[in-house]
Amino acid sequence: MQPARIKVKEKKYLQILWDDSSTSEIMLANLRRQCPCAVCAAEKETESSSYVPIYSEQQLTLKSVQSVGNYAIGVIWGDDHNTGIYDFSYLKQLSEQRARN
Repeated sequence: MQPARIKVKEKKYLQILWDDSSTSEIMLANLRRQCPCAVCAAEKETESSSYVPIYSEQQLTLKSVQSVGNYAIGVIWGDDHNTGIYDFSYLKQLSEQRARN
């Protein structure tokens, strides 16, 4: 499954229109919280299991979204954090988690 279009909706959600015409929405706060990069993973490991990061508006603002090959996107956040690569299956999983909650 490939994204046909990606956009930010209401400055709060990443909205993805997939090539099968389905749509996913992921809260930007959740997207940032679930960043798969090594820096964020290390931060999570050093904190307790109940740790919930609180992000500033700048940290939750998307500067840009870029294709990474034909399998993922890279996100540049307002604070210039840019090391997370979100593969398409991971994005779909994050959107499905939201739908269940």
